[in-house]
Amino acid sequence: MPQQAMGLQLRSTVKKEGVVELSLTSVPIPEPKPDEVVVRVDASPINPSDVGLIFGGADLSTAKVSGTPDNPVVTASIPPAMMKAMAGRVDQSLPAGNEGAGVVVRAGSSDQARALMGKTVAILGGAMYAQFRCIKAGQCLVLPQGTTPAEGASCFVNPLTAIGMVETMLVEGHPALVHTAAASNLGQMLNKICIKDGIGLVNIVRRQEHVDLLKAIGAKHVVNSSTPTFMNDLTEALVATGATLAFDATGGGKLASQILSCMEAAANRTAKEYSRYGSTTHKQVYIYGGLDRGPTELTRNFGMAWGVGGWLLTPFLQKVGPEGAQKLRERVAAEIKTTFASHYTKEVSLAEALRSEEIAIYGKQATGQKYLINPNKGLAH
Repeated sequence: MPQQAMGLQLRSTVKKEGVVELSLTSVPIPEPKPDEVVVRVDASPINPSDVGLIFGGADLSTAKVSGTPDNPVVTASIPPAMMKAMAGRVDQSLPAGNEGAGVVVRAGSSDQARALMGKTVAILGGAMYAQFRCIKAGQCLVLPQGTTPAEGASCFVNPLTAIGMVETMLVEGHPALVHTAAASNLGQMLNKICIKDGIGLVNIVRRQEHVDLLKAIGAKHVVNSSTPTFMNDLTEALVATGATLAFDATGGGKLASQILSCMEAAANRTAKEYSRYGSTTHKQVYIYGGLDRGPTELTRNFGMAWGVGGWLLTPFLQKVGPEGAQKLRERVAAEIKTTFASHYTKEVSLAEALRSEEIAIYGKQATGQKYLINPNKGLAH
């Protein structure tokens, strides 16, 4: 480990003037307590939830970069409507990066901590866009022998969300699932789980190349929301699978309403008798993302047995409890190179992540444009 006890960390501050500022800060590397370890972070993905924290709802077309190439400072304007949501974090310098992986380079005195020395581990702990991260040994997931930090960096958010969707479906008694923005990294994982576990899945995408991508990995039901036959195609896929639960990554717009309408149409196909209140089958849409920041528009033509709610990974994990969560983590670790493999378009350093040309790409959160930050890129260990 380098002699200096300092390491760089990416930080985000929302200023009361309605601007977000991103910069790299030199922070001390703490001495680990007995039950802690210090991990050299070699890989940390940029997930949509990370983009939300880093930029604080700013309009990325206003992003400006100043400072030096090694020590850039990014500023961007936050629309007044978004500033209301940011009130709780004004003038606080926040670290970012939900998850990542790296090598344990220092360990506390406990047996559990010492056993991790030199191991490659994955962490879900926040503040991962940093060269070093001090964390409790119990929060480290040891990656299987031969797994690189890049392969293990996305061990938590997407894999556990995908598994969580399937578990929620089973617990709530739905026969099959619908997923939007389905060609994403997460969507591909969900397909692999459903194929492996024999679960019906309807994928909603917006482009023909995304249809082709999912069909290539074995997806059976893929519908394209930009075609004139979308509502018909979706209804047919819902009849075929019986899906009555959807997870929607877009949030805004009409998609949640369209899904409920098609679920109602599918349920009425098999109804034994007419009911003026619509189908008695409960139809549920959980919104878990905000790719469309506009209002969620509902046209209530889907009877009275329906629900629209929010779904987040952390409350789900709390619900299943520490033992249940650990079982799910172990499945992810065991299948990290197969079911839960992630693909990245680019690896960047902390400074490179603050370049305007890179922000323009990963800030769009477009399918097939997933970035990986390597905070120690180019540095000798």
